[in-house]
Amino acid sequence: MPFLPKNQKESTECVILLHGMGRTKRSMSLLERRLRKAGFNTANIGYPSLSRNIKQIADEHLAPAIDRCKAEGASRVHLVTHSLGGIIVRQYLQESKLPAGSRIVMLAPPNQGSELAELLKKNFFYRWLMGPAAQELGIGPDSVPLSLGPIPVETGIITGTRSLMPFSNMIFKGPNDGKVSIERAKLTGMRDFLVLAAGHSFIMRNHTVIKQVIHFLQHGVFDHAGRRPHGA
Repeated sequence: MPFLPKNQKESTECVILLHGMGRTKRSMSLLERRLRKAGFNTANIGYPSLSRNIKQIADEHLAPAIDRCKAEGASRVHLVTHSLGGIIVRQYLQESKLPAGSRIVMLAPPNQGSELAELLKKNFFYRWLMGPAAQELGIGPDSVPLSLGPIPVETGIITGTRSLMPFSNMIFKGPNDGKVSIERAKLTGMRDFLVLAAGHSFIMRNHTVIKQVIHFLQHGVFDHAGRRPHGA
């Protein structure tokens, strides 16, 4: 059975979707359907986010998916990620490359680590429940996101400002989505950056976010004229 379900337009562009920590590929299913409707072939992959570290996930799950997209004739391999997924992509790109013209959209990525992850990793129950990758997302000297270099791919980042977490202002410096602050979502060399009225856990299901993901994959920039301001 082909890895990529061909759509009616027989696109040669593949979009790999990578979910976040503690989630499954079902969390990206609405976004996947909208991408297919827009004419992209998609590969929505799952991975064991709670039992493997970031490099293991990149090597064992993302790398084979990208290789298979290439083997099935994809001229470009785009990546759309949620949260931890963005860090996995950055880890992969430290040693590997995507085809020319590929693009990346990261949703709520802890690109500069997360203050919340740094705080919680001291808790035994959190370490036991969330696994090794969660321990690597802090802001200390053992932070994987802070150790990774720039990535040579057109990258757009969307993050939100809606937090459902009480006392988030005591943990984060500045506006945040309850898990990641706006400033810590940014990445050196990013092509575009957008802040919308969305929360961390379900940003990938926000209809405005989905439209912006598609726009970036098609044009290499977000549609700033048509966005809904984060304060709306």
